[in-house]
Amino acid sequence: MITLHHLEHSRSQRVLWLLEELGVDYEIHWYGRDPQTNLAPPELREVHPLGKSPVITDGDHTLAESAVIIEYLARTYGNGRWAPATDDPGYWQFNYWMHYAEGSLMPPLLLKLVFSKVRSDSPFLVRPIAGRIAKEVDKAFTDRQLRTHFSYLNDYLAGHEWFAGEDIGAADIQMSFPLEAAVARGTAGGDYPHVVEFVRRFQARPAYRRALEAGGEYEYGPGSTG
Repeated sequence: MITLHHLEHSRSQRVLWLLEELGVDYEIHWYGRDPQTNLAPPELREVHPLGKSPVITDGDHTLAESAVIIEYLARTYGNGRWAPATDDPGYWQFNYWMHYAEGSLMPPLLLKLVFSKVRSDSPFLVRPIAGRIAKEVDKAFTDRQLRTHFSYLNDYLAGHEWFAGEDIGAADIQMSFPLEAAVARGTAGGDYPHVVEFVRRFQARPAYRRALEAGGEYEYGPGSTG
């Protein structure tokens, strides 16, 4: 039995979605975030030393990192449907998107989020200074990086329904989290219609909807404002 150690409002939601797509038996161990720090609870360190989610256990395997988990599930339970063979001509394109999601796209998105928190959560007396610093970082680096990334992604999706093949696959699951977060927060909006269309397309899938029901409230899900 596969066990997903599922942290609310986290990357583990996409793993839960893949489990629903694969139709395998699984169970969820659900963890709430600390209301003060927004961090994962210490109980997760009993599963993996980093104390983060997602983590799965499957027999003797305990796996962390979304890309590793998603590829493991796709290759182990996907019957060749969700990830190309390593000698397939499309393998390297698949591998590229599996790494791009967290290696290239997430860093500027996280930086944008961090400086948004700096603006809103700084003590009142230093908030004007913190706000100016955050504004300059966004202007000089973050916003420029995000425009480059989302222009690239929008152009790619204009000619591709899915990221690594003619049908949905594990690379789309991996890419879902940063793109869904960007659309929900308005980082990727009307200027990037093909990105928005991609997100709406996968959000309409029955397995995605079942995963939302199984995992509980999800901050970046449909209708989210934050």
